[in-house]
Amino acid sequence: MAVLHSAPKITSNEGVAAALSAALGDMLLDAHEEHGEILFTVKRDRIEDALRLLRDEHDYQQMMEMAGVDYPQRAERFEVVYMLLSLTKNHRVMVKVTTDEATPVPTITTLWPNAGWLEREVFDMYGVLFAGNTDLRRILTDYGFEGHPFRKDFPLTGYTELRYSEEEKRVVYEPVELAQELRQFDFMSPWEGAEYVLPGDEKADMPPIHDPKVTEKTSDTGAGKAANIEAAKPSAKDSVPTAAPDAPKPTEDRPTRKPRKGKATDTKSATEPKGGKK
Repeated sequence: MAVLHSAPKITSNEGVAAALSAALGDMLLDAHEEHGEILFTVKRDRIEDALRLLRDEHDYQQMMEMAGVDYPQRAERFEVVYMLLSLTKNHRVMVKVTTDEATPVPTITTLWPNAGWLEREVFDMYGVLFAGNTDLRRILTDYGFEGHPFRKDFPLTGYTELRYSEEEKRVVYEPVELAQELRQFDFMSPWEGAEYVLPGDEKADMPPIHDPKVTEKTSDTGAGKAANIEAAKPSAKDSVPTAAPDAPKPTEDRPTRKPRKGKATDTKSATEPKGGKK
């Protein structure tokens, strides 16, 4: 029995951006299509209204995921991205808002209960605040963790380290102390076709590899007058080589072996004695 589904297997983006942009109205700041996805940027204080409209009037029933993005060079460095799915249309859209470290984003836990955990994750990793979330606590990092590890300016080593102290018989937190400065190692050898200049190499005036340096005159050698006179003398390798002696003649002349009778697989003549079987 064939099962019919109301949602199409593939849904086109044609006309979706224009229709939803008209519906969002003054809540919308930007709408465009990128990498096959439709993205809407809405006003931060209207995010709850915009998502409610998309859920109730345009059938984007599920909020599948939330993500944070950090652009430190911007005044509002953070983006909060909401990914919506329409089950009846089999279509997805992304809605995003921008904010800074101090300005909270309105919570959407009033629309989707699962947003509580996702907002906690964005808060933990980026430090974005969500106004109205009654349980905004860290969810991935440890108790007492300092900073937000997904920020671009967060140090790779962190601020503190923990270890078990045998003297105190407990886990202790200490500031990070490195035996040497953290270095970024590049394992690509510059002699194996690297297409970039390593730090410091730009100061060296190196001749082209395929144009070897030669001494055009005696003063270029730097060895002195006596060495130049000695070097001008012909060496043994410059002498004309003598002809190689002829190869020696063979010491004996064996007659050519007669061709073997029979096939190569026939071993009777080799295994049986002459004169027949005894």
